[in-house]
Amino acid sequence: MSKRAYFGTDGIRGQANLHPMTAEVALRVGLAAGKLFRSQDDRRHLVVIGKDTRLSGYMIEPALVAGFASVGMDVRLFGPLPTPAVAMMTRSMRADLGVMISASHNDFADNGIKLFGPDGYKLSDAQELKIEALMDEGLQEGLAPPRGLGRVQRVDDAQARYIEIVKATFPRNMSLAGLRIVIDCAHGAAYKVAPQALYELGAEVFPLGVAPNGTNINAECGSTHPEAMAKLVREYRADIGIALDGDADRLVICDEKGVVVDGDQIMAIIALAYAKAGKLKAGGVVATVMSNLGLERLMADNGLKLERTGVGDRYVMARMRDGGFNLGGEQSGHVILSDFSTTGDGLIAALQVLAVMIQSDRPMSALGRQFEPVPQLLENVRFAGGKPLEAKTVIEAIADGESQLNGSGRIVVRPSGTEPLIRIMAEGDDPALVKKVVKSIVSAVKAVS
Repeated sequence: MSKRAYFGTDGIRGQANLHPMTAEVALRVGLAAGKLFRSQDDRRHLVVIGKDTRLSGYMIEPALVAGFASVGMDVRLFGPLPTPAVAMMTRSMRADLGVMISASHNDFADNGIKLFGPDGYKLSDAQELKIEALMDEGLQEGLAPPRGLGRVQRVDDAQARYIEIVKATFPRNMSLAGLRIVIDCAHGAAYKVAPQALYELGAEVFPLGVAPNGTNINAECGSTHPEAMAKLVREYRADIGIALDGDADRLVICDEKGVVVDGDQIMAIIALAYAKAGKLKAGGVVATVMSNLGLERLMADNGLKLERTGVGDRYVMARMRDGGFNLGGEQSGHVILSDFSTTGDGLIAALQVLAVMIQSDRPMSALGRQFEPVPQLLENVRFAGGKPLEAKTVIEAIADGESQLNGSGRIVVRPSGTEPLIRIMAEGDDPALVKKVVKSIVSAVKAVS
């Protein structure tokens, strides 16, 4: 595959007002993606755009709009809305393209541009490469004539539409009445829709992270800082806490005691409930190489399989589509339920866990530990350049570690997709052995870095 100049593992991302996250690049994205998705026939073409609450959204959104309108695409603006909502609305409004302006769980200083095709799925690598090629053309190429310019409108009911879609995923014969729920929206895209959806389903809601000011998204709150949610759960004696990230496509949960439940345990809760009800498709779950070995063993003990992919929710989704799976995700809290959504949706995943909790008539603390996690250790080694993973000594150190674990553990060594780091992860039943194996591989990588 050709080297990508703008797109990374999840759209274009970077610090606001520094390349590639500048108004000029956003303008070029609008021009290029507009040309690519407009070129099929001569009807009016439509792009929908959502964003999170970052200050830089005010810079990136108008630049994208200018690009799309100048090549003749009509634009509908949603304002702050979760990433999964933009994916859904792209499909339900029969748009040719959906755009989300967000850097997900990152600090406010970053921003990103994610693109969805008319089917609501993230674009393929091939489509992203075509957009990159068009981005490097002259800005005067392929512009619409004065009468052919795109029209731009705000969509006032986007949030209400998404709330109704979310509520429809919860079992009809159930209600959240009697449940006390803390919801941490990370001062992000779900700050209005998530508390409202839970309230309309009957819960007593204690919102947190619902006062965005442009610079406080994900700051000491949300799924990357679940301690804020856990503290409030204990304070209000709530039944459960739900923490979303800045664009609400991932979540972590905590039980009534404030104990945090990660994405692996959330997948386990939903998988076993679905399997029992005959709703789990393809006989298992898709997760990444980073998911705990304990999850794999739990699936096997229940006659289910765990298929692993590379890190990134788009790779999980691709495997789910290929294999017909309806549940997949990442340890970090991306949980994809393809019966309802084309990408991770923290709020919908939370509702599935709440449904299990109500059905089983058990507190969250009795559900939150579906398996005992196998001891896991992750270390990062920074490297200056070159290909340390191709060095003979590193290959030998990994092979030696695997033979020491002797089938009772796993080793994953991979370069980071976003930084010059080698990530070294090992897990196994003996924590001392895991530590020794990781230390040995770290030393080998450092020696050639």
